[in-house]
Amino acid sequence: MSDTNEFKITQIVDNGQIVQLSLIENISTEPISQKQMIIENVSNKLDSETKEQVMPLLEAILQAQPTVNVKTYQQTQITIGMPKGRYDNMGRPQVGSIIQVDLKKV
Repeated sequence: MSDTNEFKITQIVDNGQIVQLSLIENISTEPISQKQMIIENVSNKLDSETKEQVMPLLEAILQAQPTVNVKTYQQTQITIGMPKGRYDNMGRPQVGSIIQVDLKKV
């Protein structure tokens, strides 16, 4: 199994000999509201006739509820420690830089 991903550097700790990089997957997530998720799930479960009767009522109920946005994807986080020489050979990427990490089972 092999998976190559881009990761964004979120933190760098350099103690002079070892450099530690904290990374998070470089993906964009769009928040989706709980209201939207409920409406879509109920809509998928109902036939069209029942949907016509239930959806206006459901939307009226949800209108009174606060909107809570949830992320639709949990990002992978990685922390890597390496010798300073290897970090220098990588071109000394900084916080916010994108690096590619190849993950595979050997």
